[in-house]
Amino acid sequence: MDIAGLRTDLEGLKIEDNPKIVQQKSRDFYWYSPVLKRQLEQVTADIVVSPRDEAEVIRVLAACHRRGIPVTPRGTGTGNYGQAMPLSGGVILSLAEMNTVSAISPGRVVVGPGAIIADIDRATRAHSGQELRLHPSTYATASIGGFIAGGSGGVGSINFGGLRDFGNVLRLRVVTMEAEPRALELTGEDLHKVTHAYGTNGIITEVEMPLTAAYDWVDVIVGFDSFMGAARFGNALGCQDGLLTKLITPIAAPVPQLYFKRHQKFFREGQSVCLVMVAPHSLDAFLAFTRRAGGEVVYNAASASEEEKKGLPPNYELAWNHTTLRALRVDPSITYLQSLYPFPDHLALIEKIDGLFPGEVFSHLEFVRFDGNITCFGLNLVRFTTEERLDEIIRTFEANGCPIFNPHRYTLEEGGMKQTDEVQLAFKREADPQGLLNPGKMIAWENPDYDYRSGKTFLFKGLERAS
Repeated sequence: MDIAGLRTDLEGLKIEDNPKIVQQKSRDFYWYSPVLKRQLEQVTADIVVSPRDEAEVIRVLAACHRRGIPVTPRGTGTGNYGQAMPLSGGVILSLAEMNTVSAISPGRVVVGPGAIIADIDRATRAHSGQELRLHPSTYATASIGGFIAGGSGGVGSINFGGLRDFGNVLRLRVVTMEAEPRALELTGEDLHKVTHAYGTNGIITEVEMPLTAAYDWVDVIVGFDSFMGAARFGNALGCQDGLLTKLITPIAAPVPQLYFKRHQKFFREGQSVCLVMVAPHSLDAFLAFTRRAGGEVVYNAASASEEEKKGLPPNYELAWNHTTLRALRVDPSITYLQSLYPFPDHLALIEKIDGLFPGEVFSHLEFVRFDGNITCFGLNLVRFTTEERLDEIIRTFEANGCPIFNPHRYTLEEGGMKQTDEVQLAFKREADPQGLLNPGKMIAWENPDYDYRSGKTFLFKGLERAS
């Protein structure tokens, strides 16, 4: 690759070529997986280019297209499947400086792809008392473009489902990788061409997202003598139409006692918990519901003293993949699996799976609204021994009716898709004919004969019908 020539082409743009910084910007949280850590440890780009606006993005893509140099887009690197890692070297396109909040109106906000999600909420709250519908547990550091390109849901999914559900992204502006790059406006069904595509078929340069009413959410932790008590409570709470929650997260003992260091003082030995974020106006009714359900409120931010609250992270930083992160900080042998417990048999499946791997797999659920029904994802913690044993655990989950969206694979199909996404593949042929955008992440592009039509449950609706 003629990187020196590319530097000349891009004179005046912000370029970083210090090898240590380039390597740091070439990584995400891939090390959550011991498999990806082994596979991707040496991956690095040649340079990092940080455009400030869409015109500079177009300039970079045109120059790289002309010289046949791969481009891998990056937000802030908070993903954990290797989504933003440049398998073929070349350019890391850092979009962090394209972070403007350009328009706020009732029900919507327009921002640059590098805008940090917490910063967007600060702006929309101050402007009109609104907030984003969904956010990852990396709320304070994740960019909105990275969330759309690499995420699938998160805090708020109990009300609004996943990012690819209609209405959860309103509009994207996307630049193609061609001799003369085009800027395309995508809305409606066309958004599925690029959402959760890891930037393999276009660079997001502007985002329009829906907003909802903002609340000063109250963190509550409810304790139970058994994990299934916490799971049944979480399911029943999610079904309470009159109670407004944003997070419902049952976690099995001994995970809270071992890994939630700052909250340990609140938990009894052997106690499983359910983490909840509840709107202030629903708090009294929520507490009444919890008493009736037999839960023990072990922490309530609304009534806790300042001394008790001092230094505590918010509940969402104990949930989703922050649960895994907190465990990893204590025990480096911990990794995780992401599964779905399909409605309507999810509680029976949860109970069955929970008993299969004592001391090896620890249950962690995230309740979500999926096709209008309350069900849950599992982000189960796993005590890693070997890759062969990990694959055996995965096969056992799937044999029992719980599909795994494998966080130990870096390709689109092996993670959430479970088969070729014909829509995204067709758009890549149109928008990136040389295959220079984030190469190696889309199996269907690398190997057109690869067939993932398995008849299993799919994380993203539409893929099964597309087959």
